[in-house]
Amino acid sequence: MILYRLSQGLVRVSLPLLGVRFRVEGLEHVPRAGAFLLLFNHQSILDPILAQTACPRVVYSMTKSTQFASPLMRWLVPRLGGFPTRRYQVDPQTVRTALRHLAAGRPVGIYPEGERSWDGHLQPFRRGTMRLVLKAGVPVIPCGIRGSYEVKPRWGTRLARGEVTVRFGRPLHIPPARTRAEREARIDETAGLIAEALNAAMES
Repeated sequence: MILYRLSQGLVRVSLPLLGVRFRVEGLEHVPRAGAFLLLFNHQSILDPILAQTACPRVVYSMTKSTQFASPLMRWLVPRLGGFPTRRYQVDPQTVRTALRHLAAGRPVGIYPEGERSWDGHLQPFRRGTMRLVLKAGVPVIPCGIRGSYEVKPRWGTRLARGEVTVRFGRPLHIPPARTRAEREARIDETAGLIAEALNAAMES
């Protein structure tokens, strides 16, 4: 993942030049080995880049399928840890890819809201993401990103000066569901636990 590591360095160098201070907190909560799900809030187009740059582990992140439209992007995005997912619909191939990465001991990054927030607040989570959490049975690391909405909101056209903080929270150990019925019954409870942890990471 040479390009991945190079991109991390490029982001860290570029942000101060663009007037954006970049802080990372809670690195002690990131497992040094083994699989986990990195779930982060989504306020800005910058968030996946910021989360991957902040994390010392290589994170394989769900990336909307439109990012793979050109031959160049189909070559580049996987080398930056991205794998495609279709928005607004169930995508079994995405789930299989995520589970394959986790089975190999790799971290997988997801924004459970499914899309960027218009107002900077945490949105309801996609039920499909909660199903994956309950199927995977790996630690969940809440990753709160604060300040990216002020720097580059969804409706913004320019990058503003400011400070962005990425904070990793304590791992959540959510037992896997044993049956499909149990998985469906626990979706709302699981979403509540993760939302509480994400909000805490965003506000700290």
